[in-house]
Amino acid sequence: MAAILLAFGLAALAWVLVVGDLLRRHRPVWHWYLSGYPVAACRVLFTWRRVAVLNDLAVSRRPSRGLLGELVVKGEPLRPVAPRISFPRATRMGLTVVVRLHAGQTPATYMTAADAFVHAWRVHAVRVTSPERGLVLLTATGSDPLERPGLASAPVSLLSALVGVLESGRAWVIDLMLVPHWLIVGATRSGKSTLLARLITQLAPQRVALVGIDCKGGMELGLFAGRLSALTTSRREAVAVLGALVIDMQERMRVCRSAGVRSIWELPDKLRPVPVVVIVDELAELYLSDGTRESKAQAEQCSTLLLRLAQLGAALGMHLVVAGQRVGSDLGPGVTALRAQLAGRICHRVNDPATAEMALGDLNKDAVVVAQSITPEEKGVAVCTGPDGGWGRARSHLTSTEEAVSTAMKCAAITPELPGVTRALSALAGGETA
Repeated sequence: MAAILLAFGLAALAWVLVVGDLLRRHRPVWHWYLSGYPVAACRVLFTWRRVAVLNDLAVSRRPSRGLLGELVVKGEPLRPVAPRISFPRATRMGLTVVVRLHAGQTPATYMTAADAFVHAWRVHAVRVTSPERGLVLLTATGSDPLERPGLASAPVSLLSALVGVLESGRAWVIDLMLVPHWLIVGATRSGKSTLLARLITQLAPQRVALVGIDCKGGMELGLFAGRLSALTTSRREAVAVLGALVIDMQERMRVCRSAGVRSIWELPDKLRPVPVVVIVDELAELYLSDGTRESKAQAEQCSTLLLRLAQLGAALGMHLVVAGQRVGSDLGPGVTALRAQLAGRICHRVNDPATAEMALGDLNKDAVVVAQSITPEEKGVAVCTGPDGGWGRARSHLTSTEEAVSTAMKCAAITPELPGVTRALSALAGGETA
């Protein structure tokens, strides 16, 4: 009888392990709710006091100083009291804990102890935020969802693109209606071009004019030539196209002023011009100069025209997506001014800390550190900003060359025309022929 019970117990254990492995691989969210979250919640509750004491988060109810005759003696508190925490609340791929701070404590102390929480609770990462005064929110992620990103689902509207998955497991959506301009930086083979391809693939079926500026001979954006309203492969062409877009922007201003509105989205449908998204691949090619007068003049023109589009284009349906390997002040003062107008930031793996600092430094110092920790094996992983002003790690969905070409051919018939841009390129070609 005992042997039968033992065999039955071993069979049941094997069945549980097999089912658990299948859930972990094919239904990770279910696996987390059924097994990962209960175990992690118990670790949080049972280790909280010890972790708080070891990381100087606990304080004594009595002062650490006392009088011994005429001497003031300072020592460690004998009975430290850990801060009060809420019961761990489950999220899609992690859990959250609310901590009530002791008087005099700041969230910075908890940020320093974030690694201790990771090891004590055996989770992938712990993010520390302060939703209101006197409280700290600890957000733990059970596993890294970026290892197998797949593609989360989310409703897609005009000028928005589902490009990948966030570290929280939610969909990574770039919404140009919320954040009109974006800066994307990353070293070679970091995933920058893949992200641009995914973005264009998502915008291609929409009623949006796409303008590509690719001074690397059109090797990257040339895949989408059939869907682009204009594609420039040299700085001279870029100056002509950007100049035509600025003229178009001024015409849109006139229309809005005549109609008494402040943006094209308040115009009637029959008067509303088509939105334009300008995608620049390798910004440095527009700013660098070989020292000649013509080269310097073209670089200054590109800088001025891009800055005008960034400053005035959001309400007029003109958006910028600027990408580059190296984006720093050494490219010229115009780069710093342009960066200030690009509220959306995406930083892949970079070769130098200055580029990460340029992209994320004015938003959050912790984001800069996380961006510099991205390894070459993590292609497509980036640190990005969100519409709420926060930041997090994300990974873009892989878009193959075949998919890019297929999308361009399929959506070529709906490519909007930009007459001003077409005339500018024709005039430039005619001048070169003459």
